[in-house]
Amino acid sequence: MAAERPTGHTAAPAPSAPGASPASLASGLADERVDHRFKALPPDAEGLTVGALAAERRNLFTGGFTTPVLALSAESVAHNLDLLETYAERHGLAFAPHGKTSMSPQLFVDQLKRGAWGITAAVPHQARVYRAYGIGRIFLANELVDAVALRWLAGEMTADPDFRFVCYVDSVRGVELMEAALAAAGATRPVDVVVELGAGEGARTGARTEADCAAVADAVAAAGSLRLVGVAGYEGEVPDADPERVREWLRRLVGLAASFDAAGRFSGAEEIVVSAGGSAWFDAVADVFAEIPELSVPVLKLLRSGAYVSHDDGHYKHLTPFNRVPEEGALEPAFRLWAQVVSRPSGEQAFLNAGKRDAAYDLDLPEAQVVRSGRDGSVRPATGVTVTGLSDQHTWVRTDEGVELEVGDWVGMGLSHPCTSFDKWQLIPLVEADGTVSDYIRTFF
Repeated sequence: MAAERPTGHTAAPAPSAPGASPASLASGLADERVDHRFKALPPDAEGLTVGALAAERRNLFTGGFTTPVLALSAESVAHNLDLLETYAERHGLAFAPHGKTSMSPQLFVDQLKRGAWGITAAVPHQARVYRAYGIGRIFLANELVDAVALRWLAGEMTADPDFRFVCYVDSVRGVELMEAALAAAGATRPVDVVVELGAGEGARTGARTEADCAAVADAVAAAGSLRLVGVAGYEGEVPDADPERVREWLRRLVGLAASFDAAGRFSGAEEIVVSAGGSAWFDAVADVFAEIPELSVPVLKLLRSGAYVSHDDGHYKHLTPFNRVPEEGALEPAFRLWAQVVSRPSGEQAFLNAGKRDAAYDLDLPEAQVVRSGRDGSVRPATGVTVTGLSDQHTWVRTDEGVELEVGDWVGMGLSHPCTSFDKWQLIPLVEADGTVSDYIRTFF
């Protein structure tokens, strides 16, 4: 019997009651209706649920999808998830992958199934999404001084005694604002905080010196609504970063944790959190965190890399630590953006129907990789085909002399920077190697 196709817009189902698991809540995304909100999906799927469309296992190229369409490789995503799980286990690291990359509850579930301690966030909206989908541990890698967000947080912590939340503090003023907001909200248990050590002068956030960090820790000790549980930072902001400078800063972070512990600053903490680790230097994090001395209570060595889920064909392809430690494995780029040739005004120029609203372009332009013939569906390398620019809705392409590329052909492009790839698509086909779409990844940006 054909699936029901209601007329008009059908909103996504509300998340289930508190206490439901992330897996059960994310499974409810399959009940959302396919409609005009989601780019590139087959027009004849209008009104089907996402689950019903996935069950049809349509082919990305012949199943009615329109261009441009962003695809995630099912095999590469699974490989990358497995690789970081293995890496973290091998090096004795807990893992709270940064959810800002994908903002996808389905991928959060996959990460949690592979042993993730929790999920990292950057801003209150992200934390609200995580809670809506049952995430029980959130590490907010930022100082939280928004009174409204703190009131929401206090309510979440009161409603769910098992909810664990940790965030940065990097200023006395920030601690004062947090204390005032939480006290006004009637917080029933203290918020765990870690002092953020800045990566150096001219870097991003964080207290710049150990003395500054100590002053922040003193302010936390005087605040009844906060509890100091560790130290953290982001080594990706070390100025003129190289392995030696990054390791030097990480040793400062470890030294700060040890000195705070010796001074009794973590009294009341059941474990000491020491956290770092983006997607460019987690090998250095693993090496230096292995040197953490025995402290008064167990240490949670928390890695926060996020871009690994999809990896990429540009920025992280060059920066990934696996280039330095190939014996540990290799990530696979999982994104491919397919666009169609819509104009071939000369033998050296072509235009595709994807643009800035479809592709990441903040770090690098897309890279033409393969061409799929619009005539017979054959696929060949995109030799001699170069992306030279992006307009809002067009890709500018230069072709070498004699290159065959005609209107109607599909061009598959690799992308750079996962964080600005995921955020342009609300529902992304998960595609198997033969082109079969096995699922759809929902994002919430």
